[in-house]
Amino acid sequence: MSDFTDLNGAEHSFGESEAQREVRANDRQYVFHSWSAQDAINPLPIAKGEGVRFWDYDGTEYLDFSSQLVNLNLGHQHPGLVAAIQEQAGRLATIQPAMANDVRGELAKRIVEHSFEGARSVFFTNGGADANEYAVRMARHHTGRQKVLARYRSYHGSTATAITLTGEPRRWANGTLDAGVVHFQGPYLYRSAFYAETPEQETERALAHLEQTIQLEGPNTIAAIILETVTGTNGVLVPPPGYLPGVRALADKYGIVIIADEVMVGFGRTGEWFAYQGFDLRPDLVTFAKGVNSGYVPLGGVVISEEIHQTFAKTPFPGGLTYSGHPLACATGVATFDIFEEERILERVNDLGSRVVEPRLRELAAKHPSVGEFRGKGLFWSLELVVDPETREPLVPFNATGEAAAPMNAVVAACKAAGLWPFVHFNRLQIAPPLIISEEDLVAGLDIIDAALDVADGYVTK
Repeated sequence: MSDFTDLNGAEHSFGESEAQREVRANDRQYVFHSWSAQDAINPLPIAKGEGVRFWDYDGTEYLDFSSQLVNLNLGHQHPGLVAAIQEQAGRLATIQPAMANDVRGELAKRIVEHSFEGARSVFFTNGGADANEYAVRMARHHTGRQKVLARYRSYHGSTATAITLTGEPRRWANGTLDAGVVHFQGPYLYRSAFYAETPEQETERALAHLEQTIQLEGPNTIAAIILETVTGTNGVLVPPPGYLPGVRALADKYGIVIIADEVMVGFGRTGEWFAYQGFDLRPDLVTFAKGVNSGYVPLGGVVISEEIHQTFAKTPFPGGLTYSGHPLACATGVATFDIFEEERILERVNDLGSRVVEPRLRELAAKHPSVGEFRGKGLFWSLELVVDPETREPLVPFNATGEAAAPMNAVVAACKAAGLWPFVHFNRLQIAPPLIISEEDLVAGLDIIDAALDVADGYVTK
């Protein structure tokens, strides 16, 4: 019995050096990788994925605690998603977006029905970055204004406006590609920019800062405020009580559109269809991608309010994409809704998050001095690692590279050596397994993290 099948349909067993050698050679010779110095990387060849696991060509097994890039919500090779692609490819593989298509319309209908009150339509994109690009364009045309406020400690994509919106180091080398973007500080109580000591203070002061930014930039120049409902890569920052409703109130006061970036946290990651549904926020535009079909076929989009939809009722929207609402992608999106209902995914996420993950992370925080704070919701959590729990000095410096990143690299190496593929950013060890994960596998992964934190503890100075 073979372990995996190659692109030509040939069957192979783990440990075959020739199969791995060819994959490595083609990758190194012909593939240009993102966010990387090409000569400094050695990508791991992956032979197979199934459920919450994947395997390299040597047969090394990894428990996927990052859902790849926090997109594989329904896991590797889910039979329902694979069947949806096969069935759709057999009857209509593609059709241009100017034509109506059954699965495109059905998916748009389901997304609107599961979204915010007042949602009207969906514009489909190829992924999250272009979803944010188009949401900003819609907001600018709708308001007649140009500026967009975005938070520091955010990631919105790597295309022109999206990377300018991004509030972390990946933006720096790209310059200012959209001059209409202004950054502001969001709430982050553990490292408060506002010297707050309670969640209530953090909310009050963060909102005061936002309003001051609006006033100083000129309310009549600002089209939109874009924010990740729960900040993703940059720390799983859960908004404190009252913050998001407060942003809504400020937006209403000054006639500003709210764009909720749900690319990472939408479709069940926090235990809701969309994360904003757990924080009493009514957005005007919602961007999504990743979990809408677990990335089986590239897909993203913008959920549009009735009011903004009407802006383009008589005036053409100036934008489009050849693959907008691609049938193969939309078919997997429709199947995702069916699978969520059949397998009670949201109920599972809420149960496992509150009953298994949160209590265990509380234990780890009490046990390991390297854990400064844990935070999260559903199956999306972060452990903030420090060298001094009193001063909260991070385990590695901000944006650390080279030798400065060694402590975090050691923690990552310990996870991988034990068979767990972690999600890591700066000094944070984040937890984002596929939403189909069993309690047994979830506990096993947390056990591996427990052991890896012993490595982190070795760097604690007091």
